[in-house]
Amino acid sequence: MKEIIVPELAESITEGTVAEWLVSEGDQVEKGDPIVELETDKVNVEVNSDYSGVIAEFLVGEGDDVEVGDAIAKVDESGEGQSSDKGSDEKEEKSGSSDKDSNEKEEKTEESAKEDKKETEDKQASREETADHDADQPVASPATRKRARELGIDLSEIKPKDPVGRISKEDVEAAAKAKTDGGKKQDSKKESKKKDQSAVKTEFDKPVEREKMSRRRQTIAKRLVEAQEQSAMLTTFNEVDMTNVMSLRSERKDEFEKKHGIKLGFMSFFTKAVIGALKEFPLLNAEIQGDEIVKKMFYDIGMAVSTEEGLVVPVVRDADRLSFAGIEGEIMNVAKKARDGQLSMGDLQGGSFTITNGGIFGSMLSTPILNTPQVGILGLHKIDKRAVVMPDDSIEVRPMMYLALSYDHRIVDGREAVQFLVRVKELIEDPYDLLLEG
Repeated sequence: MKEIIVPELAESITEGTVAEWLVSEGDQVEKGDPIVELETDKVNVEVNSDYSGVIAEFLVGEGDDVEVGDAIAKVDESGEGQSSDKGSDEKEEKSGSSDKDSNEKEEKTEESAKEDKKETEDKQASREETADHDADQPVASPATRKRARELGIDLSEIKPKDPVGRISKEDVEAAAKAKTDGGKKQDSKKESKKKDQSAVKTEFDKPVEREKMSRRRQTIAKRLVEAQEQSAMLTTFNEVDMTNVMSLRSERKDEFEKKHGIKLGFMSFFTKAVIGALKEFPLLNAEIQGDEIVKKMFYDIGMAVSTEEGLVVPVVRDADRLSFAGIEGEIMNVAKKARDGQLSMGDLQGGSFTITNGGIFGSMLSTPILNTPQVGILGLHKIDKRAVVMPDDSIEVRPMMYLALSYDHRIVDGREAVQFLVRVKELIEDPYDLLLEG
């Protein structure tokens, strides 16, 4: 009987939640077949079977939390599984047709069991004798091998203390103790987590409905709290006149779509403006590692996308090297993958700065929270027509948008943050200059 273990999922991901079993107990599987879908902090991943055989038992249920290294199922490589049990039950039902037949079969079964046991012991002894002389197998005495079997220890996983490589009973005992202590710590950790979760439950006098938070929602909640606890986050605001961008977009959108097969939106303008400002104020494109400031000389821009399961931030790689059409195409691609649940870990990892657009939901003003370890995030909002005093003191109705820049005050001073946002404003209000510089 072999155990299916939760493998290493991805960098920085150590646990997940069983979203759905893709097989049932008693099903035949081949090595490499997907058997379960795990919901992790960022994306859902499938765990494949390491063995061929029959699924004998699920060790965890749907909705249970698991960690890397946990056993989640057992596979019977003999291929019997439940079908063998079922066949045995059918034989017992048939054998119960008469007392005489039953007694005879029981005697035969006992004799057969004794013979099988003797044969198994002989084969095991033969395997041990062969293993002792096989240079590719662990070197250990029969007594040591017997003790390892009793404790359920795989000799091939033991690193012997003997300089010549011979495994002793002490090595086996130490490995068993380490395995037991590790299991106790894991059980204790899980039990502590359950106690912590149950401790905060509050009973209500009136009807309520309880729903377990998804793994992604738990991670979002955790990351947002960590961002505020681990950074000195401040937000500065400004407003931008969208007249020229909207005019240019209106002039070029039909030609743009005909040429590139994609619509010209506002996000490509803001992405280009952000990159231009980041080049002038590189600390907004950095992060803190220990006592060092790491300035990133690349521009991988995260685009916050809202999905039914929660907010995700896929990354547009090397956005500074992309044209307006390239940026729009990448944004459309990652947004579709996010909503279809097809994002990979590579789509989400990294990123040097993030843009989030709450305006598509009607938000007029908000304070975006940092996507740590990044130190800057730009929030876009709804475009509203407002009366604006012009330089010649005349009053005009203009399409205005509020911008919000949240930044980590540990490495970004207020002066740099304000100037960064002003530079974004200037580039958006003069999109022709933006096109020339882009």
